[in-house]
Amino acid sequence: MNSSLGNFPSIREMSSRIGSAEKADHSVKTKNPGNISFAEMLRRTTKTENEPLKISKHASIRMESRNIDLSQEQWDRLQGGVEKASEKGIKESLVMVDDMAFIVNVDNNTMITAVGRNDEKIFTNIDGAVIV
Repeated sequence: MNSSLGNFPSIREMSSRIGSAEKADHSVKTKNPGNISFAEMLRRTTKTENEPLKISKHASIRMESRNIDLSQEQWDRLQGGVEKASEKGIKESLVMVDDMAFIVNVDNNTMITAVGRNDEKIFTNIDGAVIV
């Protein structure tokens, strides 16, 4: 029996469909247009606003050996670039600030390495770039 009005199903039909889907798959996920689960979207939005960008030991050594010093304004732009990368679903991002480049693991909110103006600029294993 089709109890829908026009092309729209009734509330009863939708309730039964949802109940059937939940019984078949207990891990029902709500997806946004970017195909990110609700839990992942929530984790990403709460993470970057509450945690400052971390610098890995490797990145710290690279910054020191390459004489890379960031002003507060550049640091803020770098963090803003990481937030933009997170919003777009990027996991490993190249973030360019002026003539410096940083590889950031967006999920962990951690700078992995840093490249200065005089260094060779070859980047691998990234899935996005942000220029700020």
